[in-house]
Amino acid sequence: MNAFVTDQNFEVRLRQAVSLAWQIFCRKVGGGLLPINKEASMQLQYAYILKQLLPLTLQHKGESADLELETSLKTSRGTNNVDVLLRGESAAGLVCIAIEMKCYRTYAASGGTRGAHDIFMKDVYEDLAVLEDYISLGHASRGVALVMNDLQRFVNPKVRSGKCWAYDISDGYTFPGGKIAVPIGGKNISIDLQRSYRFAWEKFGSMWFTEIEGARPSSSDGELQYN
Repeated sequence: MNAFVTDQNFEVRLRQAVSLAWQIFCRKVGGGLLPINKEASMQLQYAYILKQLLPLTLQHKGESADLELETSLKTSRGTNNVDVLLRGESAAGLVCIAIEMKCYRTYAASGGTRGAHDIFMKDVYEDLAVLEDYISLGHASRGVALVMNDLQRFVNPKVRSGKCWAYDISDGYTFPGGKIAVPIGGKNISIDLQRSYRFAWEKFGSMWFTEIEGARPSSSDGELQYN
């Protein structure tokens, strides 16, 4: 993040703000300053931090940036509410970065154990699919998934047994892209990802955090591209 707010490309500056806000959020949650027990509180607290950083991304009079929460967007599967949509405008045009968020706590806000480990893993992949939809349909130029959990077995499993591991989210795992059609929770699932995804978790306090953006090989040299 040393290059934050110094890059000449406006979209790059906005994308850097997404990462910096996430790093601040992770440390505050891990340090006990932000109590997060479900996705709604995660979304609001992260969006607040990101909004405070946006003025620092602006370098020219014609640049502006703001956030939208729960904006309804059409996808190939119907309509979906994007958790956070970062919209920036400059002389070069409109830039949109879509952000989807997932939070898993062993104990729900009600105090009971949550369970549904397999559904959470599958839901992470469904978020990646919807982010690809936003990009392919022109709603966003980039899509980022922000995920947090407090369950060690997601991150560093001792064994990978069960069909849920078709939706592997463990630390260091790279999904190369392709189709997953493994039923979860008694429901048929069909996910087809065009990009590859690497899961790299960081631990702060008792929580694990990861930031995921799909990469695609360049047609020329095989280098990974993120836009």
